[in-house]
Amino acid sequence: MKLKILKNNNLFGAKHGFFTRLGGESKGIYKGLNCGLGSMDNKKIIHRNRVLVANSMGISQSRLVFVHQIHSSDVITIKNKIHTSPVKGDALVTANKKIALSILTADCQPVLFLDKKNGIIGAAHAGWKGAFTGILQNTIKSMKAIGSEPDHISVTIGPSISQKNYEVGPEFFDTLCKDYKYNEKFFFKGNKDRFHFDLVGYSIYQIKKSGVRKVNYVDSCTYENPDLYFSYRRSVHKSEPDYGRMISTIMLED
Repeated sequence: MKLKILKNNNLFGAKHGFFTRLGGESKGIYKGLNCGLGSMDNKKIIHRNRVLVANSMGISQSRLVFVHQIHSSDVITIKNKIHTSPVKGDALVTANKKIALSILTADCQPVLFLDKKNGIIGAAHAGWKGAFTGILQNTIKSMKAIGSEPDHISVTIGPSISQKNYEVGPEFFDTLCKDYKYNEKFFFKGNKDRFHFDLVGYSIYQIKKSGVRKVNYVDSCTYENPDLYFSYRRSVHKSEPDYGRMISTIMLED
């Protein structure tokens, strides 16, 4: 089966892709293009899947650069030196044209950034915790630190969990809204004491607060499309022992 790669007009000027799970060599609950070494899938197969991704980007696998994602607000700036193993953090920025910044997700948001004018890109892993603690704003700050300008940055949020499928408890609501009443607009009331959180809407709000106006998103829910996407929450609801991860990647064009 061929790889199915989602692209977005907002990122034209960069090689990029939000890769679905279609294609790849993994089997069972990881069927397809599982690129997550943090899963319990066969590591040799995961590396072969990553080679497929690298080939589609026109580079070697060693040029796919990752972070060790920890749901933080930490951004790693890559200049010329490429770390042999991922550094802890949740976003990457660079002006290096020889590497592809890569993020792994399975309900959280893969967020890709492009400043075509200044030749700078970014990629962030943004779940609720990262978005709340500033991973998106910090990615933009890190891009600015190496010469980017918010007016020239375009951002696209890739497939992630939709609001109707992102049910949370009252303690989650209190965490985001106790000191920030405006955040209440990103919730609707569910059954009993439950709420539903609009992660994408909240993230767009955070990005625009940083002065970036060109923001859009891929309107496709990871939870409700099992043929296309891996989903952590769906795996929990199905009592599966583990789950795969999709890859999203971006690279400057020569």
